[in-house]
Amino acid sequence: MSIAALAFYLFASCVIVGGLFTVISRNPVHSVLWLILSFLSAAGLFVLLGAEFVAMLLIIVYVGAVAVLFLFVVMMLDIDFAELKAEMAKYMPLALLIGVVLLMQIGLAAGAWQASDVAAAQRAAVTPEGVENTAALGLLIYDQYFLLFQLAGLILLVAMIGAIVLTLRHRKDIKRQNVLEQMWRDPADAMEMKDIKPGQGL
Repeated sequence: MSIAALAFYLFASCVIVGGLFTVISRNPVHSVLWLILSFLSAAGLFVLLGAEFVAMLLIIVYVGAVAVLFLFVVMMLDIDFAELKAEMAKYMPLALLIGVVLLMQIGLAAGAWQASDVAAAQRAAVTPEGVENTAALGLLIYDQYFLLFQLAGLILLVAMIGAIVLTLRHRKDIKRQNVLEQMWRDPADAMEMKDIKPGQGL
């Protein structure tokens, strides 16, 4: 067995084990840590495929931002996980049924899967000769799929604006910042000089 094959099986096993323990861990902090392990192992698989740029994006975006954000949110929020698990127990039969169906579909797909003779040639044809995978990815996104890429960004922008609008609450008892009022204020009205004598307070 070559080193590349050994690394593939190692990373693939870590992805599967990490994903499994992410779901079944009782401690939510441990679940986030297992999720980080799955992300790092998936990045290793991308490196083996020769997609170093995608691997670095996976580490920077998902591990460095999303997973750490999950970890901070889980650690800072005071959530009664025992109560949540009690509510989830009544949905366990439906969840088991869906899990069995998914396992059957994966088994059918794995049983009918076979390697194609032209798969290696098709993978090699995606990247032109002498062009790095980062440049090839840029040419593919911004040339052939430019419209779809811009539409995806527009959809994400609309989703972000919608999330802000849905969570925005105007409360009367909260003091808000008024930028124009701060800019137009008169320094003569904002400050008052006091002549404090020694030994006498305000």
